[in-house]
Amino acid sequence: MDKFYTLVLAALIVTTQCPIPTHTQMLNAFVEPNMQLDPDPEFIGTINNVTFPAGREAILTCSVRNLGKNKVGWLRASDQTVLALQGRVVTHNARISVMHEDMHTWKLKISKLRESDRGCYMCQINTSPMKKQVGCIDVQVPPDIINEESSSDLAVQEGEDATLVCKATGNPTPRVTWRREDGEMILLRKPGSRELMRVESYQGPALKLARLERRQMGAYLCIASNDVPPAVSKRVSLSVQFAPMVRAPSQLLGTPLGSDVQLECQVEASPSPVSYWLKGARTSSGFTSNSALETGQPGPEMLLDGPKYSITEKRDGYRGIMLLTVRSFSPSDVGTYHCVSTNSLGRAEGTLRLYEIKLHPGIATINDDQLNFIGDSEIYCISLLSSNVQDKSAANN
Repeated sequence: MDKFYTLVLAALIVTTQCPIPTHTQMLNAFVEPNMQLDPDPEFIGTINNVTFPAGREAILTCSVRNLGKNKVGWLRASDQTVLALQGRVVTHNARISVMHEDMHTWKLKISKLRESDRGCYMCQINTSPMKKQVGCIDVQVPPDIINEESSSDLAVQEGEDATLVCKATGNPTPRVTWRREDGEMILLRKPGSRELMRVESYQGPALKLARLERRQMGAYLCIASNDVPPAVSKRVSLSVQFAPMVRAPSQLLGTPLGSDVQLECQVEASPSPVSYWLKGARTSSGFTSNSALETGQPGPEMLLDGPKYSITEKRDGYRGIMLLTVRSFSPSDVGTYHCVSTNSLGRAEGTLRLYEIKLHPGIATINDDQLNFIGDSEIYCISLLSSNVQDKSAANN
């Protein structure tokens, strides 16, 4: 009887300390380790965004652990176009390839980058629900000037406004700088003022020039740059048009017989004028009057380059110099000369008078610098000088 109670007590103690296992616990006890469920795939880190110039090669890297039987694919994020699945490219774009490295790394490579490749790309794991990561490619494009939307050569009349326009494309957005081709300063009208200020360069796609002056005429360079070489430029020629202006620095010139004398006129005109020299009487209309014809006075004579006259013209932009050289000055060369300049906007002329300087015995030779006189006062002085010399010669005799 004592043995029975002892067995019952032992059974109660064992039952109390060791609870009966459940059905699930019993099943798990018989599951081998290699039969446990695989862990879910997950990304390692993130995909770095990259930036490359057009023509180069771009690579996006996607790292995955615990992929198991799942697959990795690459898609274009904007339109969900599938580019590659595992190690196989499914797009027809020959510039796209994929690389699988160290069992964890999947790379999408795009060679010979184009501007159209700019955008974001998706690395996707075909789990349920699907897992994805996104990386973006920025394609740098050197600047290019759009000729169709930029200014060509301009011709504007003086006093009018002009705007030079330069449109450029590229990535990043190009900076547009204006400079003068000749290295001179750009002249800009001060806001609300008639004064012009001088600047070395101007930033912006549109260069506005208000109330143009002839000093602003010239060639301007539009330079587009965005730190992606090469920078590009476009040349725009600005012509400021106005009627001719003529000035004769020496309006009265005297020279002794037998010498050569040069007459000069300074001309400003745009477009380039037609210039010539005349000799003889002139009227405001440019023709000899009827009264002059009745008295037998000859009309103005157009002078031609030849043995007697040397005619040359020098031009620098809108400025020019007309030169007339009279060889072997004689009494018939005394008279009035006219330098005439004309273009499509008008006509102008300058008048010069050429006279003889009489040299007398005993007077020192006059050099060339003493032959040009301006104004009637100098002529009067020469006359007095000649009279005094004649009086002294008579007294000595």
